[in-house]
Amino acid sequence: MAFSRDPLDELVVPDGTEAKEVDLVTDGDVLVGGRSTVEFGVRGRNVLAGEGVEFGGAIEAEGDCRLDMWCDVAENVLVGQDAYIGERVHVSGEMKVAGDLDIGDDVEIDEGFEANGWIVIRNPMPTIVFLFVYLKHLLLIGEDETAQKLVSEIVDEDEKIETEPLVIPQNATVSDDAWRVSTPATIGDDCRLHGNVRAETIDVGTDTTIFGSLRARGDVTVGSGTRIHGDLTTRKGDVTIDGDARILGDVSCADLEIGPEAEIDGTIRANGEITMGTTEREPE
Repeated sequence: MAFSRDPLDELVVPDGTEAKEVDLVTDGDVLVGGRSTVEFGVRGRNVLAGEGVEFGGAIEAEGDCRLDMWCDVAENVLVGQDAYIGERVHVSGEMKVAGDLDIGDDVEIDEGFEANGWIVIRNPMPTIVFLFVYLKHLLLIGEDETAQKLVSEIVDEDEKIETEPLVIPQNATVSDDAWRVSTPATIGDDCRLHGNVRAETIDVGTDTTIFGSLRARGDVTVGSGTRIHGDLTTRKGDVTIDGDARILGDVSCADLEIGPEAEIDGTIRANGEITMGTTEREPE
């Protein structure tokens, strides 16, 4: 897992992520920037959330869970290892922790909590804030190797976890209706998501299905085999639709490049050039 910039300056949906009924499910970690609203529950390896994040469902973390102050969770919190809960966090359900629980002041857990390890009542350091500020500082002064070493220790590379984290930037809104961010968005391969995606730029991988539209200020790329069940619109950017991708709606953009077997079911509005791809000829 390598960082070349602020880790929370982009929406990143890793390969294989699915929106299953009321939960976002991923094999890797889940990182949520401060003051974001996630109307789903989340299920992943480690779950880390910044200050003031709202979760509309349960949290299930195979590893650790760290919630900074003022977070609100609408259902249960189930943690496979240790939990670090900042002050004034509210959990509407119950909290079960297989390891140690480090908990701050004025935390409300409506249906009670239990931990198999130590329970320490204090104000844990806002880990996610410290982590990203420190990483950003290291990158600004050119200490890329030190930053990479820190990240490696955090994600425990000895366990050979290769899945990149699900990253939701600060002030984002993620729901069954829409994914709204003011940053670029990268959606991986073999994902299945519900909701319209709104971002600065959008890059969708291969064989992904999105039940919603795509709208960006800049460029939009759709990988081969992907299905977009909605319109694709960009204000000033170009659109590239690779391979046999299919857009079940209208496309509006500047320049448009269409793969050899790509399909657009609706109307095309391109202010610039439209380039039609051709199937490569096999060498004689």
